[in-house]
Amino acid sequence: MRLTGVPLQITVVAVALIAIVATVRLAPRVAGGRLADVLARLGLVLGCQLFVVLAVLDLVNASFDFYGSWGDLVGVRARTQNPGVPSARTPAANRSALVTPDPAAPRYRLPAGQGRIDSVVIHGARTLISEPAFVYLPPQYLTPADRTRFPVIVAFTGYPGDAQNLITHLRLPTTVAQEIAAGRMPPAIVVMLRPTVAPPRDTECTDVPHGPQAETFFAQDVPAALASAYRTADRATGWGAMGDSTGGYCAAKLAMRHSDRYAAGVSLAGYYHALQDFTTGDLYGRSRAYRDENDLLWRLRHLPSPPVSLLLTTSRVGEKDYAQTRRFLALARPPMRVASITLPFGGHHFSTWRRELPPALRWLGARLASGTKTGSFTGRPPGPGRSTVPGPGGRSLSAGRR
Repeated sequence: MRLTGVPLQITVVAVALIAIVATVRLAPRVAGGRLADVLARLGLVLGCQLFVVLAVLDLVNASFDFYGSWGDLVGVRARTQNPGVPSARTPAANRSALVTPDPAAPRYRLPAGQGRIDSVVIHGARTLISEPAFVYLPPQYLTPADRTRFPVIVAFTGYPGDAQNLITHLRLPTTVAQEIAAGRMPPAIVVMLRPTVAPPRDTECTDVPHGPQAETFFAQDVPAALASAYRTADRATGWGAMGDSTGGYCAAKLAMRHSDRYAAGVSLAGYYHALQDFTTGDLYGRSRAYRDENDLLWRLRHLPSPPVSLLLTTSRVGEKDYAQTRRFLALARPPMRVASITLPFGGHHFSTWRRELPPALRWLGARLASGTKTGSFTGRPPGPGRSTVPGPGGRSLSAGRR
């Protein structure tokens, strides 16, 4: 049974109900004061609680897709049958092998006229990391004989989420298609990934010493692979990153640390430094200096600001990053440009991020340029000074530009 499948959900709920009924029925039979009776009652209670907790965890995981498969849960990655996986010395003639179809991934279809979603595996020529991804292509990209290059948005879900969450829960491709059709953002390629490259370990988009080189994969391998397979913008001004939660931290970090590749980033309720715990292990090789380099607030205090644009979203009530977001906005200095969307309330979940997504896409789209003309889109970034980002329902949400 699939980890997120309905049969498993029915099974675990049924087992939990049976455990509850069994506990109620059997408890009177072991009501005595003997040691054996006490141990039996304890076993009934613990067993009942165990099955109820497992049922709740399975239902929550099925709802949010934290772990998409049994392999993700236990840290075993399915092997993709692909004899063309490149090595670090892949010849130029075989560069298209850096992006290959993913036969194990689900296929998603969009309504006619909204574009296409490819299920692929991205292979890193430098890091030798291979990661599943979904690539949204706008309808303009599919026009026969059109050789236009398109801006690219690299989108990350949170940890331990699956890239499918960006399609099924955030509804990113659908929203992008609607914004493009309405002329509120330019046609863009959207690449959807998860931020970890060594599940179940949370790598926080970091080059771990003697470990997974996640940052290099997302900063260098992913753009190079996509450029080999799609008509992507040929300059950093055409590349942006966005993500939610852990993905938001990754998007902001990639823009700040790799402004030669990403010109803009959107952090939906992201944080500003990675906390190390049992899911991450030692990310920095016990180096305080390397840890500081990955702390975005530390970078603003001690290093020159990079020439990038960032949009940060948060909520006054419901998000834990509100205070740090205000601190980040206060520390930002030119040439960095920073704007924010602040909701009065909204929890750390997809329903909040879906409210923020349309204005965030309009903001990001206005800051991305393609290698050539992109049709009739005429959006231009606002000039320096204070500005507002239109929010859900047409209201202007809290926004600042520094």
